[in-house]
Order: sequence, then structure tokens, then C-alpha cells
Amino acid sequence: MINIGPYQLKNSLFLAPMVGVSDTPFREICADQGAGLTIAEMLTSNSELWHNERNRLKRIKPSNTGPHVVQIAGSDPQLMAEAAALNAELGANAIDINMGCPAKKVLKKAAGSALLKDRKLVSRILKEVVNRVDVPVTLKIRTGWSPESRNGVEIAKIAEQCGIQLLTVHGRTRECRFKGEAEYDTIAAIKQSVSIPVIANGDIDSPLKAAAVIRQTQVDGVMIGRSAQGRPWIFREIEYYLESGKLLPQISLPDRHDIIISHLMKLHGFYGDVKGVWYARKHVAAYVKELLESREFMKHFNNIKAPAEQFDRIHEYFTILDEDIGAEAA
Repeated sequence: MINIGPYQLKNSLFLAPMVGVSDTPFREICADQGAGLTIAEMLTSNSELWHNERNRLKRIKPSNTGPHVVQIAGSDPQLMAEAAALNAELGANAIDINMGCPAKKVLKKAAGSALLKDRKLVSRILKEVVNRVDVPVTLKIRTGWSPESRNGVEIAKIAEQCGIQLLTVHGRTRECRFKGEAEYDTIAAIKQSVSIPVIANGDIDSPLKAAAVIRQTQVDGVMIGRSAQGRPWIFREIEYYLESGKLLPQISLPDRHDIIISHLMKLHGFYGDVKGVWYARKHVAAYVKELLESREFMKHFNNIKAPAEQFDRIHEYFTILDEDIGAEAA
């Protein structure tokens, strides 16, 4: 079992802080579905930008139990330390530092995975943040800047020396972005090089894959990103398999329906009727993409503008699916 400071997590399955996806409603859904830790969407270290609606919402704590972890990104050690302190004052139970994001707009500001190029700056940022706050500080990195510059082991050692309490590693370099396969051998080498908990991230899309990655790398846990979108129950599936060695049955249509409805209620309550309807569209698209006639369903669903109509359309769609399955069984 992993501890982050005084907080003992219920398991070692983490939700990745995906921008535009891992908002408060989705974090709550994933926690309900078995995630041991969820991390807020990446927040700029420039606190002057926090007053816009999007950045304000990123800092709202989910209602589920467990530590509220806020991820910050930036390249100025002082600004990063100030951002960490402000978030701690506002209720963050832990601070995660982003040195893994490969997005161009982040790299242009020499933040995210761009920092892996500069070991001295990495050290300065980590020291400033750790020394500024009383809450635990964690770090997310990639295996390096490029395949020719895999310095993840070196960065991990610096992180441990600076007081980082947990390290998450995405198994690709910045140059690889999300292409190719994750390189778990490098994650294994990083795990062997430090004594702090290490979490593996990248291409973990099933209970079998999670177990295989843990075996290969000997990490303390796994972080799920894209594979959780539209399938938050993956955490429950992985937890069950790791504990029992058995696979859970495929999720039923009624259970999938109930999770979608719960998620939509949270989205509408969090963002309001207008934006809640907007954000619901991409999440519902992910939930139904593998179901029958989903493209036709989404054509109509994307034109809906009222929350109540979204619920009605989902009820109707799942009723038809259930009737089709019943007809096939007969």
C-alpha cells in the first residue's frame, strides 16, 4: 500500500491528470470506480491566470475521500514555489510537478518535459517547491527528452535527493510524444535507482497489461490515462485482477448506463446547463464508441442543448440496445 505523506491510498491505481478530461466530475467518477488517487488537470504556475473560469474550476476539490492533488507546470522556480504554496493554502493535500507534458504550447514556455534537458533547473525547481510547502510533493516525468537522451534515471535520483515523495514515469521520451510503444525497461531501471515509490504510465489498457507492467518493472503502482476515458471501470477491473488473478465479467449495459447518467449529473452540476451539455458530449462519445449504432446516436446527441434531453436520449438509446440484445438471445 502506498502512502503520500500522511495519506494512505486505498490502492496504487492512479488516474492521469489529462487536460480537458480529468476534471473534478471525472475524478469523482474514477474514484467511485476504484481509482486510488486522482490528480487534477495541469495548472499553470502563473497565478495571475488562475482567475479565468477554466483555471478556477481546475482547483476545485472532488467530493470523494483521499488526498486532493493539484498538478502545476512552469519553468521559473520562484513562480512554481509560489503556485505550490497558494494551492496548499487553498486546500491541496499534495502538489504534483509536471515535467512530462509533451504539448507544444507547454514546451514553448520551457515547461513540462522540456525541463528534462536542464538538470540544474530541474533541481532548483524541485528544491524550491519542496522547501516552500508542508504538503507532500510528487513529480511526473518522461524517460528523457529524446531516444538519444534518456536521462530518466538521473532525473529520478535528483528528484529523490530534493525530497520528492513519489515519482510517476511515462514510458516515452518527449520526442516520442504518444507514438510507438512505451519503454518499460527504462521505467524498470528508474525504479531500481531510487527508494521512493515509482508509478508506471503509458499504454496500460487492461488488467492483464497492468499486471504485466508491474511484473516487468517492479513499480509500486500504475497510472491510467487515455484508457480510462469512456471506461472508468478499468480501475475496478485492474484492482480485482491484481487481487484475485481473475477477470471481472464485461460490464453490463445497465451498469454502463448508470455510470454515464451519474457522470452527466456531475457535469451539469459542476459546469451548469450550457457548458455541462458541451462537456458531456465528448465523454458520452467515449462511453458509447464500441456500442451498436453509436455513430448514429452521437449525431443526434451532439445537437442536444438541454440537460434533460441528454438524459432522455441516453435512456432511449440504452433501452433500444437492451431490447436488441434480448431479441438476439431469444
